[in-house]
Amino acid sequence: MPRASVIGVGMTPFGVHEATLPELFAEAAFPAFDDAGISAGEIDALYFGNAMGGQTENDTHLAPTLTSHVGLAGVPAQRFEDACATSSNAFKHAVEAVEAGLHDTVLVGGVERCTPETGLGTGAMTRIFASASHRQYEQPSGLTFPGVFALLTKRHMYEHGTTDEQLAHVAVKNHANGTLNPRAHFGRDVTTDDVLDSPTVADPFHLFDCCPFSDGAAAAIVTSADTGASFDGDGVAVTGIGHATDVVPLADKTHPSTTQAARDAAAEAYEQADTDGTVMDLAEVHDCFTGAEVMASEALGLVETGDGGPAAAEGRTSLEGEIPINPSGGLKAKGHPIGATGVAQIVELTEHLRGEANDRQVDDATKGVAHNLGGDAATTVVTVMEAGT
Repeated sequence: MPRASVIGVGMTPFGVHEATLPELFAEAAFPAFDDAGISAGEIDALYFGNAMGGQTENDTHLAPTLTSHVGLAGVPAQRFEDACATSSNAFKHAVEAVEAGLHDTVLVGGVERCTPETGLGTGAMTRIFASASHRQYEQPSGLTFPGVFALLTKRHMYEHGTTDEQLAHVAVKNHANGTLNPRAHFGRDVTTDDVLDSPTVADPFHLFDCCPFSDGAAAAIVTSADTGASFDGDGVAVTGIGHATDVVPLADKTHPSTTQAARDAAAEAYEQADTDGTVMDLAEVHDCFTGAEVMASEALGLVETGDGGPAAAEGRTSLEGEIPINPSGGLKAKGHPIGATGVAQIVELTEHLRGEANDRQVDDATKGVAHNLGGDAATTVVTVMEAGT
């Protein structure tokens, strides 16, 4: 049964932008209004994600600024921050508000600037990203997120025999998908040799195993099924959302490579939607590093545990494969503006389930799942969407 419907979406290209955060958000919000066929006056609330604006741009009170900039002054507005899971958490709350009858129609989205256009270099941005790690044990040691996910992935390699070459196939696949996505930060092909020959960042990850810092924004209009019928937008149903957390710090996790929060969130979302991972037609997962996609594919039940690496290498997760993963190019090629990433996944699923994804369209897609994590996968939000429900 639908919990809510997405009736309009909008998204900027991901990459390097000179626009301010309000300007960038508007570039996603206004197309979402147009897509839904509604005006700003029909929006009851704004829920949005921005993870790092306080640290990167000294801008902490963004909610009223954004409402004013997109013509929504006066409506309740809330900023969410949950590391990389920021805007998927905003989306979850928007769906729950609509389902509970608190609001009829909500604008939900995310915006972030992470590239040097903020005036900060790669080193400073890496340090700011690392603020999502454990303050007492991990940050003083200098552990940053390439290292965090390298540790998780090395454990997965030890337990399941996952190889560097299999990880490289994830990068190759997602870059290939990125060439079909006009909004992708990196729309160019790479080979497995390109990946394996690129500089080592944190063993086993090479440079091409890692997602980029990106600027960008994404937006969606969420409404109830009844209200959505009165608008022009082609609605896609949200049938399940799961949200779970795992143990922090990293060293205290019982089974690091299982990404337990993802498994728990997926179980919750699938139960609500009365479905499971085996019948998903596509997935958008949080591939901040290639190993993260391998572990997510298993946690969501898209492939068997331990089979994520072979599935990528054999083409089973490619656009033409059994279960296309990250047809957008994923964080790896599409890009990763932290606060916008979760809703960007919702935009991608919506377009596929409407049959509007153009060259990267997954044929006959009726069910999709999005997986967005924060920190060391200690926060995960999983969303199930269905067409024609």
